[in-house]
Amino acid sequence: MTAPRSRASAAERAIRAAGERLTAPRAAVLEALLAARRALTHHEIEQALASRLAVDRVTVSRVLDWLVALGLAHRIAGEDRTWRFLAGRDGSHTAHAHFMCSRCGRTVCLDQVAVPPAVKVPRGFEPRHVELNVKGVCAACR
Repeated sequence: MTAPRSRASAAERAIRAAGERLTAPRAAVLEALLAARRALTHHEIEQALASRLAVDRVTVSRVLDWLVALGLAHRIAGEDRTWRFLAGRDGSHTAHAHFMCSRCGRTVCLDQVAVPPAVKVPRGFEPRHVELNVKGVCAACR
């Protein structure tokens, strides 16, 4: 895991590289995602920020939506109907698969899986987005 200052710098660089205005909430949310080893819920992100930045729930939601729209993070629907968020390791999002624990909700990236998989769709159909999620039980819950 990288040092806190280098994560902050990485978050700031990614936001500036996207040509966007840097604000404390934007940098803090992206930094929290970059520091995480797994996908985080909105509530977990709020908890991670609570000790160093006073930011309300709505602001966190708006920043998460903004990061997803920019491609700096992505949103994954959990079996518990809770969104989880991940940042790209290099500050950008590329298509990849996820493993989702059915017991605790832990979600991690699977980088060694080819995405999108070869999927044949009916004639005249055009796929625009493919999500590949492997569901099971993580090592901690096993």
